[in-house]
Amino acid sequence: MDFSITRIARTVLRVTDLQASRKFYVDGLGLIETESDENHIYLRGLEEHSHHSLLLKKGDKPVVEVLSYKVDKDADLEEIEKLFKSKGLKTKWMAKGQQHAIGRTLRAHDISGIPLEFFAEMPTVDRMLQRYDLYRGAKIQRIDHVNCAVPDVQKAYDFYVNQLGFRCSEYTDTEEGELWAAWLYRKPTVHDQAFMSGPGPRLHHFAFSLTDRLSLLDCCDVLASLGYADSIERGPGRHGLSNAFFLYLRDPDGHRVELYTGDYLTIDTDIKPIRWDLNNPLRQTFWGHVAPDCWFNEASTFVDIETDEEIDYKEPLLEQRKPYIMT
Repeated sequence: MDFSITRIARTVLRVTDLQASRKFYVDGLGLIETESDENHIYLRGLEEHSHHSLLLKKGDKPVVEVLSYKVDKDADLEEIEKLFKSKGLKTKWMAKGQQHAIGRTLRAHDISGIPLEFFAEMPTVDRMLQRYDLYRGAKIQRIDHVNCAVPDVQKAYDFYVNQLGFRCSEYTDTEEGELWAAWLYRKPTVHDQAFMSGPGPRLHHFAFSLTDRLSLLDCCDVLASLGYADSIERGPGRHGLSNAFFLYLRDPDGHRVELYTGDYLTIDTDIKPIRWDLNNPLRQTFWGHVAPDCWFNEASTFVDIETDEEIDYKEPLLEQRKPYIMT
């Protein structure tokens, strides 16, 4: 069944210092602050008409609360709940008004334990696309994708493709044909959701789309001038997978955010997934430079939708091999 899932829509992060996060995301990266209070900051890109695509919540620990997907039809939320329950997965309803600036939502753990959220309604605001006087930092346009480490990529792939109706743009497998990583999408670009073989479930990064490569360089200059040079973890560079230009950053709490531009359309139904061999060095970085160890080993933990406790992650089924790719 196709549940009218349109795209990845928001990330909900818990951070320990809202003011430090505001300086990084608003002053440094150039996100628009829609509104805030003493415990929340709602942020969006210049192109976005939805109220927010990043919610920062004051917390004791830097963890990931949920990854959110937008659906076209509110009625599909019940059908999605039936699917998750049929697989023995946790679900939880949050009524309209229970969360600010979003309609009723269904929260659930996916087959790998990742906390997801599905919703159809979010207040709209004015787009800032042509407010060039407000452009600063990376001139971020919109949320693009999330990438998660999971212990069993094949299991995650089967659930998202066969049950939720995602399609695959690119994938990596071993010489034995074991699936190592997959890039899956609902919107017509390379991915909304990527999966990597690694200790999980954990969020490796979430990503924003930019208009051009120069915006990445401008952002590096702005971050350095604000004292955030050490936040630049990897890049700028070009991925082999997705062909996109990238820059990886760590926010003040260590959450990893990617700035991303230049991938390709996947709207044609006859497009075939691109296979990458695990041993092909171009898949990690088209230019050949090696990522730092922290990029491979560090990721953000999720919390349980019911208990709010951090989710324990499991070691991957496949043997760990470097370098692996998360775009």
